[in-house]
Amino acid sequence: MREVDLKVLDSLDTIAAQEWDALTDNNPTLRHAFLQSMVDAGCTTAKTGWLPQFLTLWRDVDGRQSLCGAVPLYVKSHSYGEYVFDWSWAEAYQRHGLAYYPKLLSAIPFTPCSGGRLLAKTSADRKILVDGLISLAEQSDVSSLHVLFPDAEDHQLLVAKGMMPRTSIQFHWQNAGYKSFADFLATMSHDKRKKVKQERRKVVEAGITFKRLVGSDITDADWDFFVECYDHTYRAHFSTPYLNRKFFGLIGKRMPENVLLIVAEREGKRIASALNLFSEDTLYGRYWGGLEFHSGLHFETCYYQALEFCIARGIQVFEGGAQGEHKLARGFLPVKCHSAHWLKQPQFAKAVEDFLRRESGGMAQYVNELGESSPFKSA
Repeated sequence: MREVDLKVLDSLDTIAAQEWDALTDNNPTLRHAFLQSMVDAGCTTAKTGWLPQFLTLWRDVDGRQSLCGAVPLYVKSHSYGEYVFDWSWAEAYQRHGLAYYPKLLSAIPFTPCSGGRLLAKTSADRKILVDGLISLAEQSDVSSLHVLFPDAEDHQLLVAKGMMPRTSIQFHWQNAGYKSFADFLATMSHDKRKKVKQERRKVVEAGITFKRLVGSDITDADWDFFVECYDHTYRAHFSTPYLNRKFFGLIGKRMPENVLLIVAEREGKRIASALNLFSEDTLYGRYWGGLEFHSGLHFETCYYQALEFCIARGIQVFEGGAQGEHKLARGFLPVKCHSAHWLKQPQFAKAVEDFLRRESGGMAQYVNELGESSPFKSA
């Protein structure tokens, strides 16, 4: 075996979870358990349009192959479940008689969470992974390569290698050392604080109570109920759920220390639920569903209960998911997120580069406008 070797794997089942997780900086959305559970549950397959093609970097250490780098990578046959939208690019290809799909995508499926994408301990190995990614795209029958929501260091490396940068906006909550939810509310402007109190009061007056379940506290019945809510909400919006009961059960068993399930009850009946993933420093708001409508129920289940959890545990950041200006009024501030793109066809690459340059200017103006609507008291 060569000193360094790149391999493409369609599953992580041949890699020890501990070896993979050592590369992930404790981000639960990157864990072996999270990604492999999607494979094992049939959520990421060629049939679903998410064919795993994990790029892995191996080094010969004392005569043994040792994993020293990896990229979560998929061959995509559509653009669903990505949260960085390129539908207009696909349509332009189609109008010119070209195939936009398949494409290569480095991202966490169905999950707009930021984090490392070039998973390696050294900058030298991350550079090897970038070169390997681009070489794989060049040699494969794909139109393009896309890396979504990488951390800042990975994004810089990707752009330095010629990939085109793109900026999007998410809303994240930052813990300023709050001792309680009331302490957090005290930092908000009068009208925003009043609005949050009104929303929470309506939920209490409706007789709704909540349970926050972590890890082994979550039973099979709890998972059954969550999936019922999750499926109901997707179908109410005329969409098909991306994930299934098997997947949720697997992460509940394989990574319980990273799972928070919030359950809402009214008159002894469970009516809503929200799933979050968390580490010691970050909570990732993921999926929710409700079987009844009550004013304020969505915000309480998805945001306020999770904020109380973050404050109690000293968690520093709550990533509220993609988009959603309504989060701004509830204490989530705009944060720039990044993606990087490479298109094989030179003329389309030039057209997309021009588009992204114009989009970037508009995004900067949008961020400035959001900054003028801060929910917090002025200094």
